[in-house]
Formats: sequence, structure tokens, C-alpha cells
Amino acid sequence: MSDNKPFNLLTAGHNGCAGCCDALAAKYVLMAVGSDCIVVNPTGCLEVMTTPFPRTAWNVPWIHSLFENGGAVASGIEAALIAQGRKGNTKIIAMGGDGSTMDIGIGALSGAFERNHDLTYVCIDNEAYMNTGVQRSSGTPFGASTSTSPAGKKSYGNNTNKKDMPAIMVGHGSPYVATTSIGYANDMMKKVKKAADTVGACYIHAHAPCPTGWGFDSSKTIEMAKLAVDCCLWPLYEIENGEITSVKKVKDPKPVEEYLKAQSRFKHLYKMEGGDKEIEKIQQLADKNIAKYGLDK
Repeated sequence: MSDNKPFNLLTAGHNGCAGCCDALAAKYVLMAVGSDCIVVNPTGCLEVMTTPFPRTAWNVPWIHSLFENGGAVASGIEAALIAQGRKGNTKIIAMGGDGSTMDIGIGALSGAFERNHDLTYVCIDNEAYMNTGVQRSSGTPFGASTSTSPAGKKSYGNNTNKKDMPAIMVGHGSPYVATTSIGYANDMMKKVKKAADTVGACYIHAHAPCPTGWGFDSSKTIEMAKLAVDCCLWPLYEIENGEITSVKKVKDPKPVEEYLKAQSRFKHLYKMEGGDKEIEKIQQLADKNIAKYGLDK
């Protein structure tokens, strides 16, 4: 998108699952920023499946950080380039999953944004710790079943709502925060490029449906991503200097049941007594998004 390189900056031949959301997200990010970048990648699916020793799928400078310190490593790279007089137009891009971003690595990320390093952080949110067995994260939605929030006889699955990570990053004074989805490639690339071209610590939160962890056919990844937007469980918006500047409108929002029924992680809600009440609660979350962001106006 930025420099029209004749080869993919994330190559084929990685070990991602069929329909892998992480591979799509990383590809879009690199298409947006071009080859003059350094990528920091905390532990997770993207790191594991793109770098099986001694091979790599990355055609840009890339470094693996620990689960907990992606923000710190990205900060250090920016500081080192400045000290060496080599910063120029090189973009510092960190890409981590919801676990490394919203849970384990939130401390280092908070520090990077408090100091306002010139970097872009992209959270690829597949809503659980997929790499280690589909355990619950603070990105796991209400009602979903995971390996650590099982839907047994006395459980309706995850009993907490998703952490509002974009709002947390706005609270750090970030000049640019946006939500996007791998279902909307052009939207994602546009927002990533805008973030990378903005001076300061910018944050992109990308919704990324995982066929393996969510339980849907691997050919439906993009369809599932768009369905989350269409039922208003995943609003797309931009926030610049603390103010909402754009929102993707949704004409005739679909009921959340269309989204839930398409995934095995919510199937228990259709089998258990009282599951219909839990589905109503999920619909209320979508309705709240509609009202908050004026999605249907």
C-alpha cells in the first residue's frame, strides 16, 4: 500500500491454521506501513507460527519480545534509533494478541504510552489465549465458553465483559486510537497507516475471529468478522486526541443470535435452561454500542 514492493512482507509458508486471523492481520499491517519498519512481536500465535526455527515468514526486521514486555521493547527500539541518529521515517510497530496486550503486557504498554513513544501498537484480538489452549483472557466476550470458563451444568461460560482497551489507551492521552476488523481490510490498512504516520504512541485494536478457538469453518473467517460488526458487538471507530472523529454506521443491525449461532463457543446458550436470558444480555451489549456510538443513525 505504501511502497508497492513486489513481494509479500509476510510470506506464505508459515504454520498458521487454515483461515488464520493473525496471518491476515499481520499482512494488512505490513501492507499499510511498508518495508521501512521494525516489528516487535510478543509471544503468541503470530510469533509461534511465523518463526519456527530456523525459518521466518517476515521480510522486515522483526524481534520476539516476551509476553509481558512488548511495549518496553518497542520503546527501547525507538529510543535506540534516536540515540544512533537513525530514526528517520522508520516505523516502530508492535503486534500482540489480546493476552499479551490486555493482560500480561498491559504494564509495559501503559509505560510506553505514558511516555508517548513514537510507535504504533496493534492488538490482534482473537478473544482468548489461543496458542496455549483457548484459555479465557480479558478480551473474551460475555457468555463464551473457553477451556478455563467451561459451560458446565452451573456455568453459562465467561461471566465478565470484554475489557474496554481502546478507552484505556485514550485515557493515556494517545493522539490516535482506532478499532478495526480483519473483515474490513481497507479500513484496517487505512487506520494502521494513519496511526503509523501520527507522531506519538498510537493504538489499533483489531477484531480477529479464530476458527480454531471459536469453532467455525475456516472458510468463514472474514464472514464472521463482518457479522460481529453487523450485529454491533464490534463497533468501528476512530478517536483522535480524545474525541470520536469517525464511526462506521450499521444500517439495519442484525440480531446477535446470527453471530452467536455460527460459533460453537456459544452453543451451550442454546442448550441450557436460562440460556435465552444470557443471549438477551449479549443483545443488550450490542444495543448499548448502538446507543453509545450512534451506529444506526
